[in-house]
Amino acid sequence: MASTADIKNGVVLSIDGQLWSVVEFQHVKPGKGGAFVRTKLKNVVTGKVVDRTYNAGAKVDIENVDRRDFQYLYNDGDSFVFMDLTNYDQINVPAATVGDAKNFLLENQQVTIALNNDTPLYVDLPASVVLEITYTEPGLQGDRSSAGTKSATVETGYEIQVPLFLETGTKVKVDTRTGDYLGREK
Repeated sequence: MASTADIKNGVVLSIDGQLWSVVEFQHVKPGKGGAFVRTKLKNVVTGKVVDRTYNAGAKVDIENVDRRDFQYLYNDGDSFVFMDLTNYDQINVPAATVGDAKNFLLENQQVTIALNNDTPLYVDLPASVVLEITYTEPGLQGDRSSAGTKSATVETGYEIQVPLFLETGTKVKVDTRTGDYLGREK
């Protein structure tokens, strides 16, 4: 067990059997009364954010979370197979753990996976990825980027909104957090 003095940004706490990552913390020493630590915690699995306050010196349970680089290999039905880049071991990550990241995963892509006791918690992608448009309606002469958007399917099967002038075969940069079109890739 650790105390509130050990709380720092990025530390993972175990609270009521769930893992919570410290997004931000603040040590407060009011003029009257005892000191306390105000924290903003994010659930590692669900992403839910909550505020929690601890009295100074209170005991907290800090969990060991290992973030390592992996390479995505392939989809194996209900799980995704990744290879550890340090020792070349392969792990299967359930589709529920991968979540929306599956919309942006390409074979041989490098990702970071957070592990707790060798159990994958989540897959962390780069901020943006380059994907090729596999299908979209043809653009018309005179369509400009400010004129509007249309649906386009990228090589992972995910559908995004792109400017009207883009055509099938164009490589585009996509934000992995929101799924938004960021621009064309040369």
